[in-house]
Amino acid sequence: MSYIPVAVQMFTLRKESKGDFVGTLERVAEIGYKGIEFAGYGGMSPSDLKKTIDRLNLKAASSHIPLSSIETELDKVIHDQHLLGSKHIVCPFLPSDRRREKDYRELVDILNKAGRKCFEEGISLSYHNHDFELEEMEDGRMPLELLLKETNPEWVKAEFDIYWLTKAGESPVEWLSQYAERTPLVHLKDMTSDDEQFFAELGTGGVNVQEVLGKGDKNNVEWWIVEQDQSRISPFESIQESFNYLKKHNVVSI
Repeated sequence: MSYIPVAVQMFTLRKESKGDFVGTLERVAEIGYKGIEFAGYGGMSPSDLKKTIDRLNLKAASSHIPLSSIETELDKVIHDQHLLGSKHIVCPFLPSDRRREKDYRELVDILNKAGRKCFEEGISLSYHNHDFELEEMEDGRMPLELLLKETNPEWVKAEFDIYWLTKAGESPVEWLSQYAERTPLVHLKDMTSDDEQFFAELGTGGVNVQEVLGKGDKNNVEWWIVEQDQSRISPFESIQESFNYLKKHNVVSI
């Protein structure tokens, strides 16, 4: 199995980052993570942030960029990625007022247009799912199916979140298999096996994480990304526990 580096999505550490952004990055590096998926830059310029992550031997795995910014300031977003050394941007979330069937159909055009521009600039654009994109529309299809089947595979990729796929009753491995050429980034998180189906550290819930990790080579995954939306322990303890799981099981070289 080839080496696939592991990053942290900084939304996991949003409270810690607000208080001390650079100190939070330092803690991530100390644990042993190799990369960062940004959700904002902590008030730093991309150039200064690049100097900081270089000092910490971290890489910019990708950046979550709000849809509004993808629509209105894509040139700046792409420029920032070049400064950071990031090859990936991700549309992370849809506002609740943009989840009707007609909105998803409009989103196909938005993603294709932005994805083509990113592709021409050496950047990939991915769409990150939650569970609401897996609810059937009037035509019987799920929005996630619509987005992936009607966008250009070269221009629009998928950042599958294995927790949200599982919560929606879907198999992460089946989705990874179906879109094997379109998954450079994968969000890793577990889900408790009780009725609450809460977010869980890797290896502590019911998601078959090892089966997902086994898809890495075939899918040409470039980054595994640990994310924990909420945790019953502190966020630093959470990402440490998930890191320990990956290290213990030797599924990827960390």
